Amino acid sequence: MKRREFITLLGGAAAAWPLAARAQQPAMPVIGFLHPSSPDAYRLRAFRQGLKEMGFIEGENVAIEYRWANDQVDRLPGLATELVQRRLAVIAAGGVSAFAAKAASTTVPIVFLAGEDPVKLGLVSSLARPGGNLTGINFLSNELAAKRLELLRELVAGAIRIAVLVDPVTANEATLRDAGAAARAMGLQIQVLTAGTIREIDAAFATLVNERADALFVGPGPFLIDRRVQLALLAVLHRVPAIYQDRLNTEAGGLMSYGGSWGMRGVRSAPTPAASSRAQSLLICRSCSRASSSWSSTPRPPGCSASLCRTNCSLPPTR
Repeated sequence: MKRREFITLLGGAAAAWPLAARAQQPAMPVIGFLHPSSPDAYRLRAFRQGLKEMGFIEGENVAIEYRWANDQVDRLPGLATELVQRRLAVIAAGGVSAFAAKAASTTVPIVFLAGEDPVKLGLVSSLARPGGNLTGINFLSNELAAKRLELLRELVAGAIRIAVLVDPVTANEATLRDAGAAARAMGLQIQVLTAGTIREIDAAFATLVNERADALFVGPGPFLIDRRVQLALLAVLHRVPAIYQDRLNTEAGGLMSYGGSWGMRGVRSAPTPAASSRAQSLLICRSCSRASSSWSSTPRPPGCSASLCRTNCSLPPTR
């Protein structure tokens, strides 16, 4: 995550809209942080560090109100309503929480992160002129589904049967549609498995092992990122090569991730334009990749860790 770009956009959004609600702001600006997942040390550290790089230190010159849905997306509307009652300068909304934030307020500036085109999602009217009180970044999670399948096929020679694991709560039709179309074009067979709990992840792996899947494609979503250690351990245990959307999965011991790398520089015009990622980032665990040519018979070598990963390896989105 390029936190500087996101925080700059966050600050630009807060300064850009001359809204009536801003006239009633307290002396210390308050940022609302709304996320569908559970508290995560990495997310908090990155967010606070990004604010610090822009001159904002929590508790000194900025306050932050955190709201976490703990993977229960039905809680997001209530949490968003709580936030907008706090006279916020801006709301930072991750993933599906952007919809709850948008429904809760038409005046408080909202900066979102989206996995697909925010225009298609209905968050903004256009990228150049979002309109309303929302702006943000599309990190192309769904648009890169075909590329992830291609990378997985290249890494695992002879792979034909691909298991696709998604969270049924946040599963996106676009991801499944794009993955299915790409699989057919490549001559691959996919089997969609769903998991929204720890036990369902265990059951999904039991199914893909019984069905003799050659590789695993893990879909986006906060729950599957939160369960990144479980996913990595099960992939090692069952010798299943897997590709993920988020770098956190690879840093937790997953084989490979490929996703958007944020390259947006915030601007202070009103309204602040939304943007899409300009580059993609590929992470491969070196220790894991040494065994990638014989995954069906060789367990992953021990010692896989974030320190063994090759980071920020840029590839074009298509070939």
